[in-house]
Amino acid sequence: MSTRELACAALVLVAAGCAAPARVETPNLGRPATAAEIAGWDISVGPDGVGLPAGSGTALKGAAVYEQKCQACHGAKGAGQPNDRLAGGHGTLASKTPVRTIGSYWPYATTVFDYVRRSMPYTQPQSLSDDEVYAVTAYLLQLNGIIGEPDEMNAQTLPKVTMPNRGNFVIVYPRRAR
Repeated sequence: MSTRELACAALVLVAAGCAAPARVETPNLGRPATAAEIAGWDISVGPDGVGLPAGSGTALKGAAVYEQKCQACHGAKGAGQPNDRLAGGHGTLASKTPVRTIGSYWPYATTVFDYVRRSMPYTQPQSLSDDEVYAVTAYLLQLNGIIGEPDEMNAQTLPKVTMPNRGNFVIVYPRRAR
């Protein structure tokens, strides 16, 4: 081919490439979430309690909810089986067989609320009322010796609960651009 023919061929290839964008194959699964669907899951609660809803509950009320909706998976009084143990394990984290429970490991009581509200019961996430979530959270904290049975948990009291392992977590901040 001559130089002129090569130049024309290159021009044709460039023009063909610019004429139509490349089509990307996708598995064509799902659809964009609606604003209402996103709002339904936009329920995060921070360690400082930001995002906690209105409502309240005590360990006494939580024991009844736990027995009905949690015990089948987490055992009587949070002892575990078939799923995770929720109570006990104090002083075991430095051992060869650490037991990570709400009372021995979790750094914030608000995280317990957030997780229960978002994910439990496993077969029906977000099916508990806010009062039920406060009550179950209070019950789990009481089982771990962190609060007393009559103590009421709500948006003001829950963030003030100091978890036994809170001081063993290190906050890591993202690196700043130099």
